[in-house]
Amino acid sequence: MQYNLTPPQSRMFASTDPYTLFVAGFGAGKTFTLAMCAIRDCLEFPGAKVACLAPTYDLLNLISVPYICEILESAKIPYEMNKSRMILALGEGNEIIFRSMDNPSRLVGWTVFRSHLDEIDTLATDKAADVWNKIIARNRQRIYKGGVPQPNRVSAYTTPEGFKFCYSRWVKDCIPGYTMVRARTATNPHLPADYADNLRATYPPQLVDAYLNGEFVNMTSGRVYIYDRHNHATSYARKPREPVHVGMDFNVLNMSAAVFIQRDGKSYAVDEVSKALDTPQMIDILRERYGDSKITIYPDASSKNRSSKSASLSDLTLLRQAGFRVVSASRNPAIKDRVISVNSALHSGIVSINQDRCPDLTAALEQQVYDRNGQPAKNPDDSVDDMCDAAGYYIYAVHPVVRRSAVATTLRGF
Repeated sequence: MQYNLTPPQSRMFASTDPYTLFVAGFGAGKTFTLAMCAIRDCLEFPGAKVACLAPTYDLLNLISVPYICEILESAKIPYEMNKSRMILALGEGNEIIFRSMDNPSRLVGWTVFRSHLDEIDTLATDKAADVWNKIIARNRQRIYKGGVPQPNRVSAYTTPEGFKFCYSRWVKDCIPGYTMVRARTATNPHLPADYADNLRATYPPQLVDAYLNGEFVNMTSGRVYIYDRHNHATSYARKPREPVHVGMDFNVLNMSAAVFIQRDGKSYAVDEVSKALDTPQMIDILRERYGDSKITIYPDASSKNRSSKSASLSDLTLLRQAGFRVVSASRNPAIKDRVISVNSALHSGIVSINQDRCPDLTAALEQQVYDRNGQPAKNPDDSVDDMCDAAGYYIYAVHPVVRRSAVATTLRGF
């Protein structure tokens, strides 16, 4: 198969070290590189079984599996995909086994020749280390070529996510056998001309080095949000009958809501509700304040399976029965994606806060810090995290930051 790889992709493809990391900026071709290396391992070594892993099965089904299938189809390589077993079969006994990394204890019961791990740095550091060690143990299939045993390898591909597992394993505590290939966004010649500029305009400055240059930067120290009382202030207030958009977090005896209005493509937080006892009380408060307006709720998606009031009715059902429009995904976004969306919205100026009418949200955005695991800290004694979550559900739904994947050109020949 012939393909014009970028210089970093070529170095990754040619690496003979047992544990190589491809750390890449957005759009640098990380997923394509993983797919090409996994397919190469199958085609070069008949009988080899190769594992491809991602943080969740959703990501496997949305990205990894379609990407590999598209490459195989473009190259006219026959294959069969067993979706129930998540195994792709090629000729000569080769298999690509797709597995999720969300539960390390389930990474058992199979043996492979080589493994390729996508976005391992998005996992918590301890979980990533557990996954890595378990995958190394699974790589013991013996494959011979010309009577010579071929080396097992485990490769990782990730966008840098701060000083987490990949930084520790490949930089801070690097040992022989561990090598790193860095790919900057600019190395991909197939991206739109304004791609990098759009990223710079979208992301806060401290994330640009990570997401454009593939650098490890500090993402998890100090405050979670870049909110500034001066830069992100507004005096806007809701006008009579103006529609309101409510981000909502559900906790028994401590419900939180951040109330926004939308004008000219921007969002303004103009009110809040703190420490409501349950969903019925929250409904009463919203009706009393905004009974003349259309009310749209952007809730904690997990509330569809439980209720803060009645075991027979979910919180979302209660909100719909009250006449509110409810915008809810099947599941909550990843915490990191929600935080990035909030910070990017603040950075770009499309979200502002009326601090006089939203004192708790203002304080929460100023005070929330990261815990020792690099996650926004939870404090059961106050509602700092709850109010941030409420605002975040709305902002992620309306102003999401969508991670862009690489653009691949047409494959030719084999």
